[in-house]
Amino acid sequence: MIKTAVILAGGLGSRLKEKTKLQPKGFLELEGKSLIQRSIDNLLACGVENIFIGTGYLSEVYDKFALDYPQMQCIKSDKFETTSSMYTLFNMRNDIKDDFLLLESDLLYEIDAIKHLINDDKNDIILASGKTNSNDEVYIEANNSNLVAMSKNKEELGSIYAELVGISKISMDRYKMMCDAFESQDNAKIDYEYIMVLTSQKIDFYVKKIENLIWCEIDDDNHLQRALRDVLPKINF
Repeated sequence: MIKTAVILAGGLGSRLKEKTKLQPKGFLELEGKSLIQRSIDNLLACGVENIFIGTGYLSEVYDKFALDYPQMQCIKSDKFETTSSMYTLFNMRNDIKDDFLLLESDLLYEIDAIKHLINDDKNDIILASGKTNSNDEVYIEANNSNLVAMSKNKEELGSIYAELVGISKISMDRYKMMCDAFESQDNAKIDYEYIMVLTSQKIDFYVKKIENLIWCEIDDDNHLQRALRDVLPKINF
């Protein structure tokens, strides 16, 4: 049973402009409740007991938020301005001790997204949506439900199997492989998705596609409006 979750929350959220001037994008509120609060509620309801948040931009906002949750620990990356999501994850390598759920901080999703991963016996799973969800998708190419490649550019892929949701289950063996692969790169500004693909070339990485999953990523105002209009009402139903 997975008891640990890791939330990547170090980004600037610059595409949301004034909405992230004084707070990280995880604190965007939808009907009076922030994205991070919704995510924490989902995780705790599913039995998660330890939550690590990889922070960077305006980390003090997360530090204050974590004071209300003994289950939470914030780990700041001092290099968040010159690195990307994989460094945020790599920066937590001395703290993460168990298999974990990996989430992005800017997601709005139904609790079943967590249950799909926790209830699956496979060790390493990338959660995917069967339908494209926005204008900023990360597309997945897969072979027999195993990861082959990921890209925002469809032309770089041989075929489109699904869309990346931004929630995964990672074993400690996979995490160590990802950290080793990252250390071998010359470029520190690499996203975790790229490193996932690298490790999948050695050991299969299962892609769990859910056709009607209710979720969205909120990276800009268009995403936010779609979340309020189309996604939140289904979650609240």
